[in-house]
Amino acid sequence: MAEEEQKQGKVWLVGAGCGDLGLVTQKGMKVLKEAEVVVYDALLSLELLSMLPEDAELIDVGKRSHHHQIPQEEINRILLKKAQQGKRVVRLKGGDPFVFGRGGEELELLCQEQIPYEIVPGVTSPIAVLAYNGIPITHRDYSSSFHVITGHRQKNKDLDINFKALSELQGTLVFLMGVAALENICNRLIEAGMRKDMPAAMLEQGTTSRQKRVVATVSTLKAAADKAGIKSPAVIVVGKVCELEKDFAWFEKKPLFGRQIVVTRPREKSSRLSERLRDLGAQVVELPAIYTTPVMATANERAKNRFQTAVREFCREQRAVCAVFTSPQGVEHFFRQLKRQKIDMRQLLANPNLTFAVLGTGTKKALENYNLFADYMPEIYSAEELGKRLASSLAKDTKVYLFRAMEGTKALTQRLAKAEIPYEDIPVYETEYKQHRDIMKKTEQALEQGEITDVTFTSASTVKGFVGMITNVDYTKINAVCIGQETAKEAAKYGMQISVSKEASIDSMVELLLSKKI
Repeated sequence: MAEEEQKQGKVWLVGAGCGDLGLVTQKGMKVLKEAEVVVYDALLSLELLSMLPEDAELIDVGKRSHHHQIPQEEINRILLKKAQQGKRVVRLKGGDPFVFGRGGEELELLCQEQIPYEIVPGVTSPIAVLAYNGIPITHRDYSSSFHVITGHRQKNKDLDINFKALSELQGTLVFLMGVAALENICNRLIEAGMRKDMPAAMLEQGTTSRQKRVVATVSTLKAAADKAGIKSPAVIVVGKVCELEKDFAWFEKKPLFGRQIVVTRPREKSSRLSERLRDLGAQVVELPAIYTTPVMATANERAKNRFQTAVREFCREQRAVCAVFTSPQGVEHFFRQLKRQKIDMRQLLANPNLTFAVLGTGTKKALENYNLFADYMPEIYSAEELGKRLASSLAKDTKVYLFRAMEGTKALTQRLAKAEIPYEDIPVYETEYKQHRDIMKKTEQALEQGEITDVTFTSASTVKGFVGMITNVDYTKINAVCIGQETAKEAAKYGMQISVSKEASIDSMVELLLSKKI
């Protein structure tokens, strides 16, 4: 970005697609990650909102049909004001900014004030929602054209639509924002000459975990939609292509369809689990309950000095020593600090009596990334079981070095002390708890309304972080999917409904989710 643009700011109108995070374009995600201000609408998915930059200013303008929290003119002024402050401003809009999104109106003021801007198109609902419901918007044997019409009507006014022209087109008709006008739309089409048995469908919350549809005819769609309880946001489709959903529907067949799952792992660790769950059809809300900071990057001088001193002693040890890691973060932060302090691995490995112990397969794999293989790992993934394993396996007078979080569980050190095993408990990283207030509030609402089916926890600290942020909910209604007994114990303190994976691994957690029914 040019220096002059940085000073005066810039606005990006970004289309967010229809709900599925995968429908946001690569350019859209890149712009979002660099945003300093995000002005967003009410209908955007929690899945997408949870991916916004943690340090960005979020402004909810809450636009819904007939319920505009902030008038359009005020939204335009917000974009202008933030850009004039020199900010990188993203106007995040559902679908595409120019498909009934009033993007053109927002540009008018920016152009008038000579504010730089870009448009990032989005996948619009007439394409995406139909596709996710197995309805091709065109098909050579059924429809060679499609027409997108707003079903929204101004207050106290009739729909300004040429229904006679539409009924004669023989194409696929897609009405957006037309739930309230459904009966009127169907009746007007029939009055204009459309046959009563023309296939028609109503598609609610398409591309999301709550996707729902009803397929009928133009004359019966209103009654069928009422019976099925279809609500806004929904798309109305009229045309022969609606018949194809019986053969082409695919999204609901994914094994985790209908599930919206919260992932509480640290952001840098969540991608693999999130990708697996999304591939299986789940909608994933990334809500990092914890953030880890290497101890050397904190303001805690005492912890810094302790880490540096302990590492030097550890590398000089000649007697039998055991390096213990209880989390992948501990492994990674430890070796990154060795590199920053220019401690050669040959110093570490010069001791022929050096062994390694880990808690769980995830930590084991993290250690193997450095071509180091664990000597000890308990069958049950808990700190107490690790302590038991070390007490029964280590040679006499072996000294244990625990490289872990600043506030690690006492169960491990108590077990070592009981077995009279000398140890050093060395903080490698500090755990922080933080999240956007707006995202926390929306997550609480989704939990209370039953829209979130599962919450995954990979450590006791993720449970602590979660309950520290998400406070206005009934924890006893939460399905907690846990890795390890320590994590499960922490979740049990809040009365959560607990299930524990067989192994301390992402694969095992995914298997557990697949086995659970909702």
